[in-house]
Amino acid sequence: MRILLINPPNCGRSIPEERYGIDSIRQIFRGEPLALEVLAGNLTGHEVQILDLKADPDGMQQALENFRPELAAFTAVTCEANTVLRLAGELKDRCGAQVVVGGIHASCDPAFFNNSAIDYIVVGLGKGSFAELAAAIEAGTTASAIPGVAATRPGSALAFAPRRFGTLDLAEHAPPRYDLVAGNRSSYTLSAVSSRLGMVVSAFGCPYSCSFCCISSQSAGRYLTHSIDTVIRDIRLLGDIPVIRLVDANTFGNTEHARLLAEAIMAEGIRKHFIADVRSDTVVRHPELMRQWKEAGLRSVVIGFEEIADGDLTFFNKENSVAVNDEAITILHELGITIVGDFIVSPDYDDARFDALESYVNRMAIELPILTVLTPLPGTPLYAEQQERITIRDLDYYTLTNAVVPTRLGEKRFYQQYARLIKSFHANAKL
Repeated sequence: MRILLINPPNCGRSIPEERYGIDSIRQIFRGEPLALEVLAGNLTGHEVQILDLKADPDGMQQALENFRPELAAFTAVTCEANTVLRLAGELKDRCGAQVVVGGIHASCDPAFFNNSAIDYIVVGLGKGSFAELAAAIEAGTTASAIPGVAATRPGSALAFAPRRFGTLDLAEHAPPRYDLVAGNRSSYTLSAVSSRLGMVVSAFGCPYSCSFCCISSQSAGRYLTHSIDTVIRDIRLLGDIPVIRLVDANTFGNTEHARLLAEAIMAEGIRKHFIADVRSDTVVRHPELMRQWKEAGLRSVVIGFEEIADGDLTFFNKENSVAVNDEAITILHELGITIVGDFIVSPDYDDARFDALESYVNRMAIELPILTVLTPLPGTPLYAEQQERITIRDLDYYTLTNAVVPTRLGEKRFYQQYARLIKSFHANAKL
């Protein structure tokens, strides 16, 4: 069967740009569509292509005419959900293929895609379930019994069996199909270091449950790790690409697994720069692990500091403290590991809180601060808590750079302060 996997184009709308002419906030990311490469690897026996509309925004018509897919599958984060529905409808009209959607938004809010443009919704980690679905469609058998797969029923509630994710869903025998995006490889660069970037996954899920985060929906709250051999294989498949982004939500969620992986990287003589996500409390509890990873090539870590007050961290169910964050920053600086610090700007910020955040980031010398606006994403505990406050429900604006609940400051002032901090933080940023 001919299967087309589609990464949606860069989309999402910007309130500060549309209303106030502030065009310095929107951030465009052009990393490779690893989720689709991973899916493609397990579709043995099928003819598979990946259409990356972020790298080739005008490629849909040519792909449909030349490839004539029988099955098309989209991935989507929340701000892409409306665009995916529109593209799915256009695709069905043009070629009549069956259409599937998966990814973060489908996993957090599957009912959104219960639409006539979509035939099936894959909920959660889809490497195994999507392969089972493709096999059922090709064989002409029912797919309704596949756990984690919902057949759409517009006008009626979705009904599907939840999937208990485990090691079989990782399908480790099937490596990612990096070759399917070879034509776009030059587009996948890390501008901060002027270097080509490749992506590898070593773990799925996260052992924590922060209220704003949608990661747990991908594996139903479980934390699953690839075998060491699998991760090494995938790193090697990327050839001479010098920078590897480990795209796990928490690469060090299992510290023993992380230790063994660092040992294997060094034993195999792999010489790469790595970027990985870590919690600050893991750094503090295991500085020797960070030292080991520095030796293995760890260049930068991404840490969700989120806020600069303990009460706010408690509100997020972060299970962490500012004192631990401070200690982790000190340890990483001593090791020479660059910090990409994620901070969440609440719509409740006033001028004093913007100033306090600026002072903290500068005082702690965080090399690359990343600011997002607190957004109650559908399907998260934060959404359930704040849904009565939400004033903007158009998902196009759920880019994490728009306030979808009222701001304490006047709206224009809020975005001016937000844009000012981004400009200030990025003026001398390094990675």
